[in-house]
Amino acid sequence: MLTFENFDLSNNILSAIKELGFENPTPIQEKTIPHLLNTKIDLVGLAQTGTGKTAAFGLPILQQINHHVKHTQCIILSPTRELCMQITKDMENFAKFLPDVRITAVYGGASIENQIRDLKKGAHIVAGTPGRVLDLIKRSVLKIDKIQFLVLDEADEMLHMGFKEDMDLILETTPTEKQTLLFSATMPAEIRKIAETYMHNPVEISVGQKNSGAENVEHFYYLVNAKNRYLALKRIADVNPDIYGIVFCRTRRETQEVADKLIQDGYNADALHGDLSQAQRDHVMNRFRSKHLQILVATDVAARGIDVTELTHIINYNLPDEREVYIHRSGRTGRAGKKGESVSIIHSKELHKIREIEKILKKSISKRDVPGGQEICHKQLLSMIDRIETIETIDNQIEEFLPHIYKKLEWLSREDLIKRFVSIEFNRFLKYYKNAPDLNIIEKSRGESSDKFAQKGNYKFTKFFLTIGEKDNLTKIKLMEIINNTDTLAGAEIGKIDIFKGYTFFEIDSKLESETLKAFNNKRYMGKRLKIEVKTGERKPRTDDRKPRSDDKKSWSGDRRPKSGEQRSSGKSSGGFKPYRKKRD
Repeated sequence: MLTFENFDLSNNILSAIKELGFENPTPIQEKTIPHLLNTKIDLVGLAQTGTGKTAAFGLPILQQINHHVKHTQCIILSPTRELCMQITKDMENFAKFLPDVRITAVYGGASIENQIRDLKKGAHIVAGTPGRVLDLIKRSVLKIDKIQFLVLDEADEMLHMGFKEDMDLILETTPTEKQTLLFSATMPAEIRKIAETYMHNPVEISVGQKNSGAENVEHFYYLVNAKNRYLALKRIADVNPDIYGIVFCRTRRETQEVADKLIQDGYNADALHGDLSQAQRDHVMNRFRSKHLQILVATDVAARGIDVTELTHIINYNLPDEREVYIHRSGRTGRAGKKGESVSIIHSKELHKIREIEKILKKSISKRDVPGGQEICHKQLLSMIDRIETIETIDNQIEEFLPHIYKKLEWLSREDLIKRFVSIEFNRFLKYYKNAPDLNIIEKSRGESSDKFAQKGNYKFTKFFLTIGEKDNLTKIKLMEIINNTDTLAGAEIGKIDIFKGYTFFEIDSKLESETLKAFNNKRYMGKRLKIEVKTGERKPRTDDRKPRSDDKKSWSGDRRPKSGEQRSSGKSSGGFKPYRKKRD
C-alpha cells in the first residue's frame, strides 16, 4: 500500500506527517501530490469535503517554498474565516519542523492592523478570504506579484457566497507565471468558466463521480407536517443516543431558535451562525471539536470551517435551495472510512426536491418513519445499560461509602434494585413518550402533483421588477435561495416568478414590500449591483430580449387573478409556473 514516504517529500515534512498520525494518502492526495511535485501544470481537483484536500496541495507547496526569501510565494483563497483558520492550522502542523516558513491567515471579522503587522514581518504562505485578501492587495500590504502558487479551495462555495467579483479582481492581478490549483466538490458552469478564463490547460483530477455524494453516507428522509419539524428533530436525537452531528438551518434566526429550544429541552446543543462574535464562534467550535457538544445547529456559511472526521449525522432541518449544497452538507459525515447518515426532515411540498437531489447524487434517498415512543425508549434503555457495563469504577474513592450503601439497600431484591436504578434515569422518557402521537404523514405517489403545488389561500402579492435574468445565470431556485437566506424574508409567500434574459419579475407577500426593496436594492449578485422596482398596471409579455422601456414598466400587472384551475407557486417550492402569455389579437 502506498505511503507518504513513497513521495519525494523532505524528512522534516515526513516527520510532521508521522507525528499527526498520517500513514497512507487519501485518493485525492495520491493523485495530486506527485503532480504538484513534478510539474508546473495547472490543476482542477474535484473531491468532496473531508477528503484531505489541504494536505494534497499543502505538502507539495511546503516542499517547494524558498524560506530564504521573505516575499509571499503562495496565496490560498477560501470562502469563510473558519475554513481559512482551519487551513492555516493544518499548514502550520505540516510545517512544524520547517521553522523558517511563515504562514499567515487574513480574514474579515478580525483586526486588519494585526494582519498587516504579520504580513510586514514576511509571510511565505497567506491563507485568506477573498474580501480581506483584495482589501490588503489594494492597500499595497499584500504583494502578490511574485507568487508561484494560487489555490482556490472550495471554489464552488466562494461563488455561491457571492465572491465572484473579488475572485476575478484577484486573479487578474496575479502573475502569469504561476501554478493555479482549483479545488471544488462540484463543477457547475461558473467554475468551468473560471478554469477556462484563468487557467492554462489544467489537468483534471477527480475522486469519485462529479457532483456525487460520499460513498460511506446513507441518505434518507422523514416526511412530517411542517409544524412537527422540531418534534421530529427531537425524536431523531432521542433514537440516536450517541449522536454527534450538525443540524443545518436556512437562516441565522432559525438556527438560534432551534438551538435555544434544544438547550431548553435538555439536549447538549449550541448554535453557530454569522451573528455571533468571533470569540463566541471559536468557543462553540472548540466545544464541538472536543465533543463537549453533541449537536451543533448551524447555517451553511458558518459551518464551512468545520473539519471533524467522526460526525455520525448530518440533519437537514431545511433542505438547501441549491442542490449542490446538499452534497457539501452530506460530505461532512462518512469520513475517514466511517459510516455516516444524511437525514432530511421534509414536508409533502418538498418531495420533488428529494427527487432532484437523487439525480445529482446518483443515489436513492429512502423514506424512514419517524420513530415512535416505544422504539425510542428501547434504544435509550439499551444505551444506558451499555454505559453501565463500560463505566470505569473508581474503587478507592467510593469504597468507604459502600458499607452504608449495602446496608441501606439490603432489603431490596436484585430485580427490584435494577428496576429502581433504571427508573431514576429512564422515567422521563417513559413519561414523555407514553402517549406520543404518530408524526408521520402518508406520502402520495410520485405521479400526483397536489404535493408540489398546493393552494396558497388568500394572499395579496406585490410584483417586483429585478435587473438580473437568465444571462446572469439566475434561476428560480437561486432567486428562492436569495429570498429565503434573507432574515426579513425567510419563509415569505411567493407568487409568480417570470425570468427573462435580462430581467426578472416576481411576486411576494405585499406585507413584505418594504423589506423586499431593502433586501435587494444595491446588493450584489455574481458581482452585479441589483436594482429593484415595484410594478403596477397590466402588461403584455414581450417576445424580444430588449429591456422594457419606462412606459413598459408601468404597464405590468401587480395582482393578476389566476385563470381557472391555475394556482400560485409556494414560497417553499423551487418550482413556479411558466409565464402566462396572453393571446395576441
